[in-house]
Amino acid sequence: MSQGSNFVDYVKICCRSGHGGAGSAHLHRDKLTSKGGPDGGDGGRGGHVIVKGNAQLWTLLHLKFRKHVIAGDGEGGRLSLQTGKTGRDEILEVPLGTIAKNSETGEVLFEITKDGETQILTPGGRGGLGNWHFKSPTQQTPRFAQPGEPGQEVWNILELKLLADVGLVGFPNAGKSTLLSVVSAAKPEIADYAFTTIVPNLGIVAYRNNRSFIMADIPGIIEGASQGKGLGFRFLRHIERNSVLLFMIPADTSRTLKEEYQILLHELKEYNPELMDKPRVLAITKSDMLDDELLAELKNEVPANVPSVFISSVAQKGIDQLKDLLWKEINR
Repeated sequence: MSQGSNFVDYVKICCRSGHGGAGSAHLHRDKLTSKGGPDGGDGGRGGHVIVKGNAQLWTLLHLKFRKHVIAGDGEGGRLSLQTGKTGRDEILEVPLGTIAKNSETGEVLFEITKDGETQILTPGGRGGLGNWHFKSPTQQTPRFAQPGEPGQEVWNILELKLLADVGLVGFPNAGKSTLLSVVSAAKPEIADYAFTTIVPNLGIVAYRNNRSFIMADIPGIIEGASQGKGLGFRFLRHIERNSVLLFMIPADTSRTLKEEYQILLHELKEYNPELMDKPRVLAITKSDMLDDELLAELKNEVPANVPSVFISSVAQKGIDQLKDLLWKEINR
């Protein structure tokens, strides 16, 4: 399977939590006691459906074919004030950056951002109280107990937003996948036609002194992506989680660098104005094709308010300079 078919960033799951066990209505009896008081224990709570962060995962693929998740029921209370056993919890491990939503209302329930972090997605029913809770001066031998609470059955959505240090932003065919394949061990599909990347690719970029950062190649933005054209919305959400945005514009663009940059900015702003607050770096790609005269001309076109660098992934030109710029922005 290629990396493409392994990347799953959205699953819808039916979660059924366990029923709480019923309380016991037992009255104490033994050799010496023929008419003892109430000693029925409480029922155990039903199992929860729990979501747990796992830093080793980067996709929801393992949950794709798991349509129903069913936690165990709690056991009933027992004599001698013994509480019933708690139902078995179901734990779903997810990558960091996963958001849980209620599928009917679309309400965001929580987000998992740390390794080992746990959140209850669907709580189990509470166990019923045993009869000894209902003992009173006027009713010394209650012969009743509480039933357990029923569990819940809810359809939930788990949605992944990639947590990367650098997100690559550019039109299709701007050289994003080529850059990722050069600076990391990721093996994205690469071809010289638009829309080769149809799933996000993640790569770990090695930096000086054994340090590293994570780069995400997100499918190319096209004009109108913020209205949901092309692969629009589905992939723009991954950019929300990146701490630095690397804008990539090819040197052979038919528009000016400023125009191309403004269109990319406009698409991001339309989708989510908060993205405009993120640090940005501009890379002009495919610059191995430029002679000195053209290079000087293009340098005058570069927008002034953003750190920029001319690179060529194929000729390995400007790559170290780019890494330095990105590292500086990530750790600012």
